[in-house]
Amino acid sequence: MKELVEIIAKALVDHPDEVFVQEVEGDQSITLELKVANDDMGKVIGRQGRIAKAIRTVIKAAATKEDKRVMLEIVQ
Repeated sequence: MKELVEIIAKALVDHPDEVFVQEVEGDQSITLELKVANDDMGKVIGRQGRIAKAIRTVIKAAATKEDKRVMLEIVQ
């Protein structure tokens, strides 16, 4: 999951070297924290959160194979 988020985020931003993803795993859930440069925050979120929602949809579809719940948090 972590690699998937990194690949997607690096393709969207202007500063791919500043993309950092941290994975926090629980019993039935995985929380992914995505950090990008301040200038790239809008590119990852998108207008009205559309890009962030699309990333979350892709991650949830990939997580169904692992039978876990995945949450994506975009942090500064």
